[in-house]
Amino acid sequence: MSSDIHAQDRIHFWAQTDVGRVRDHNEDNFLVDKNMNLFVVADGMGGHAAGEVASGIAVKTMRDVVSQNKDLLDAYKEGSQIASKKDVANLLEHAVHKACEEIYSIGERDPEKRGMGTTLSALLVINQDGFIAHVGDSRIYLQRANRVIQLSEDHSLINELIKRGKLTAATAEDSPYKNAVTRAVGVYESVEVDTMDFDVLPGDQFLLASDGLTGYLKEAEIPGILTLSSAIKEIPQKFIDLANDRGGKDNITCIIVRIVDTEGKADELNKEIEQKIETIKRMPIFKYLTYNELVQVLNITTVREMKSGQPIVKEGEPGDALYIVLTGSVRVHKGDVDIVTLPAGSHFGEMALIDKAPRSADVSAASTGKLLAIAREDFFKIIKAEPRMANKLLWAFLQELSGRLRSTNKELEEDRRQHLEDLTEELFDLEPDKD
Repeated sequence: MSSDIHAQDRIHFWAQTDVGRVRDHNEDNFLVDKNMNLFVVADGMGGHAAGEVASGIAVKTMRDVVSQNKDLLDAYKEGSQIASKKDVANLLEHAVHKACEEIYSIGERDPEKRGMGTTLSALLVINQDGFIAHVGDSRIYLQRANRVIQLSEDHSLINELIKRGKLTAATAEDSPYKNAVTRAVGVYESVEVDTMDFDVLPGDQFLLASDGLTGYLKEAEIPGILTLSSAIKEIPQKFIDLANDRGGKDNITCIIVRIVDTEGKADELNKEIEQKIETIKRMPIFKYLTYNELVQVLNITTVREMKSGQPIVKEGEPGDALYIVLTGSVRVHKGDVDIVTLPAGSHFGEMALIDKAPRSADVSAASTGKLLAIAREDFFKIIKAEPRMANKLLWAFLQELSGRLRSTNKELEEDRRQHLEDLTEELFDLEPDKD
């Protein structure tokens, strides 16, 4: 079972599903909508073929709800101010919620289907932006410049135990809880949905897959298979063959999405992205983050152009963002008195991520360049959604504050000692020995 290949400007794709070697029917479903560039994989669960019903409802509802709001997608595609990234992400989340309500409602009416549910992993591509909605343990991978990033996080008991240090990835293979999911669409009346948006670059390739494939697949194997053939329609079968050769205990579904580098700009844009990630990584508070986590931080940054002499921060105003100098330089000053000039790679305003305390100095552009800005509101959202990342950021932040406190105490101690020496000289009117 496969989709038609599609080459709308720069997007090629191919999808395929297989029952595997053990199951007698296929409870997976997938969706490829070439008009909206919407791709969905759903892995159903439940007795009496209810899993197939749940996954089928999920992909149909996703397409229906998104299609009914195509005017919003068109507005975003055209750059209209009436549609933002948040609006598009909210639409995908709303579509998953509608699917959840529909599946749950059918289960309540039919005792044989009660408790049925499905995973759901959706990718929507608009212009140079990608959007994801995800529930369960199906996965979405991004391959960029031979680096593979798992964009979705497994909502599974195994993943929770690994995050809490109760299991390792190696021991998880033999765990009896291997197939237990902690979130599914339709089992309950509502479900928490993970959403994210990110830049899509020429040359990017995406793999959406059910756990019938990912349970056998090593992340390091993905680039080799994705680049095995220039004919994209041959790739899904390679993944299916791999899963079947290693056991094929579950249904196997995968969608490959390729962003074709029609203008030969992939290398240039990849270098730009890598520069941004490396710049973020050099900041003390982000030093413990993995590459995938750094990508998530990059996703909440905005690029701001600056011209020489342009004010960026004004003393006394409440802080609302951290700034990182990507190119060019900035001057920190109080009025006309310069304090320091910060070159590319430097940052300022990090305390604005914690509170709205007034800025302690002015900051202006010393030259033409670019800034990366991280708004406090977006920073709070990401640490709320990613507890493991929040722990790393908190630890790094505490280390940075501790270092500053020790430095300040040392300066105060030196000032106090100097003050005591000056006071002693003054009190005793000490003079150098003339002899």
